[in-house]
Amino acid sequence: MDFLFSDFLGTPTWMWAVFISLELGLLALDLGVLHKNSKEIGMRESLLMSGFYIAIGLAFGGWIWYQSGQQSAMEYVTGFVVEKSLAMDNIFIIAMIFSYFAIPRQYQHRVLLWGILGVIVLRGIMIAGGAALVENFHWILYIFAAFLVFTGIRMLFAADHDENNIGDNAILKFLRRVLPVSDRLHGEKFLIREADPETGKLKTFITPLLLALIMVELADLVFAVDSIPAIFAITTDPFIVYTSNIFAILGLRALYFALAALIHRFAYLKYALAAVLVFVGSKIFVADMLGIAKIPPALSLGITVTILVTGVVGSLLATRKETKAVE
Repeated sequence: MDFLFSDFLGTPTWMWAVFISLELGLLALDLGVLHKNSKEIGMRESLLMSGFYIAIGLAFGGWIWYQSGQQSAMEYVTGFVVEKSLAMDNIFIIAMIFSYFAIPRQYQHRVLLWGILGVIVLRGIMIAGGAALVENFHWILYIFAAFLVFTGIRMLFAADHDENNIGDNAILKFLRRVLPVSDRLHGEKFLIREADPETGKLKTFITPLLLALIMVELADLVFAVDSIPAIFAITTDPFIVYTSNIFAILGLRALYFALAALIHRFAYLKYALAAVLVFVGSKIFVADMLGIAKIPPALSLGITVTILVTGVVGSLLATRKETKAVE
């Protein structure tokens, strides 16, 4: 049992074992108990599940505080908040994908479930690669930071997402050209066997449900390009980086169903997320100019939360006024 007390990526192996056990337990609860069958998830259940995942994520931060101290806990919570916030922007894209493919709400959970499982593996690979780069080339943190500042500024001036752009996506066009795609949904099936219209022989086709899943995974890959540098700009501890990422992602399904119907109310969220990216990226340069190792984690967390709360509250107030004006 000595191996449990040996270090793996700078953290005792037993702490990794605790996290993985909790992660697998949550997935088993979701997949095997709460959502065994495809069904439409209502607002109340979505809010309850989202609150549950957020509570578990924050409780894990408390456990990190107990095991590793205040600084590690603050870095974890900051990473969790940033990743959860960036995931909200991802929700907008997922909603557009489901709308484009006309995926009924009772089947959306299946797509998101398999999407999250893929994301867990994908993020693990990307974080491991990022950790190796940072360990061997510490200067790459400045590249990450500059990229975040650039991305945040670009986001401020980017045009709003248009769901019609989904159909113009080059990857989607390529997939439809090289893969046999069914022209209609077949319940919750990803693959079907049916007669080929040209030859009359049985052939395996992918359904629009699987095509939607592929697009969701690709969307997360794009968002990971922003989120992975963002968390490394907060901390280089692989354990904090991965656990904050995964706990933020585990509640993404519940958060999607809670917010999908309210997307139009978050008019200014994009600008708040852009400001967060600029702030997180600029911290490294500011710390160097001040001659300190890093901006204090508690201050960083406070500024991040303030920016996000301002964006959300401002959005809700602005859209409420617009709604009343329309009425």
